[in-house]
Amino acid sequence: MRQNFFKVLQVAFVYVGTVVGAGFATGREIVEFFTKFGPAGTFGIVIAGILFAVLGTKMMVISSRIGAVSFKDFNLFLFGKWAGSFVNVIMLVLLLGVTSVMLSGGGAIFEERLHLPSQIGLIVTAGLTMIVMMRGVKGLVGVNMLVVPMLLLLSLVVTVSSFWGNQLSFILDKQNIISINWIFSSICYAAYNLALSQAVLVPLAAEVRDEKILKYGGILGGIILTFIMLGSHFALLMLPDVLAYDIPMAEVMKTVFSAAYYIYVLVIFGEVFTSVIGNLYGMEKLVLHYMKLPGMVIVCGILAAAYAISLFGYGRLISSIYPFLGLITLIFLIFLIFKKTPIN
Repeated sequence: MRQNFFKVLQVAFVYVGTVVGAGFATGREIVEFFTKFGPAGTFGIVIAGILFAVLGTKMMVISSRIGAVSFKDFNLFLFGKWAGSFVNVIMLVLLLGVTSVMLSGGGAIFEERLHLPSQIGLIVTAGLTMIVMMRGVKGLVGVNMLVVPMLLLLSLVVTVSSFWGNQLSFILDKQNIISINWIFSSICYAAYNLALSQAVLVPLAAEVRDEKILKYGGILGGIILTFIMLGSHFALLMLPDVLAYDIPMAEVMKTVFSAAYYIYVLVIFGEVFTSVIGNLYGMEKLVLHYMKLPGMVIVCGILAAAYAISLFGYGRLISSIYPFLGLITLIFLIFLIFKKTPIN
């Protein structure tokens, strides 16, 4: 029983670590998709959290039942042979683009928060990624088991600290619930995160195999994601000029709990790092279907391409890649919702 519980935690933490990437951990995504809508963003987070728990679990269960080893197999089942092949090419391009954003996010952390050249952040992120990728799925799980609990703890600390001093009225005074844009925004957020997380969740399901562990892990992962999103959202509502920062969560921590500021910066970097690893892991699995090359050769090639793209800059990449990403992945979400889970 204890061993199964630990495996459930591993699945949940890998799920969380996959979703919590450069934009999420820094707070930038939370602002763009939820916080800018004021209190309505809170309801949007609940909707996104439910989608994460239900559909992330469904994705892993389907993957387990059809014997999928990469998102290639999953998309062929979801969309059919012809459309699935096209979707896989699109997903590979999108994953490469998002990995570039993650790398660039590592550079932004070093530049904005540590006052070091962004190139150092890029190189450190790429170097650590290659080291962890040598260990395969064990390295992916190990990093998430270290970073995700730290993120949970610090999210709780920063949320409580933000409310200290009767600042709740700031949240309740905001009026954005009348607009329905927050609903569409929350669905788009869940859609693109679920679409990208298949790069990790599908091969993870192949490794775990036990359907009960996958179900409990997926649901727990969705609950944890909801808690972290709500904590970040409430804290960011307290920050004046929140849209002015590339890494607003670090600014919140610096304001409300400065003693843990650099620890939080380290955790943000850790989450950026885990997302890079997760995306690379999924892309490596797909490329191996078509090119019989050593895994680390493929990893180095993908990482080199992502590094070149990341030089365009964090903010520019997010504004150009993510809107397109949201539109494409909405189609994925619709198919995932209506596709029947095969009988075991």
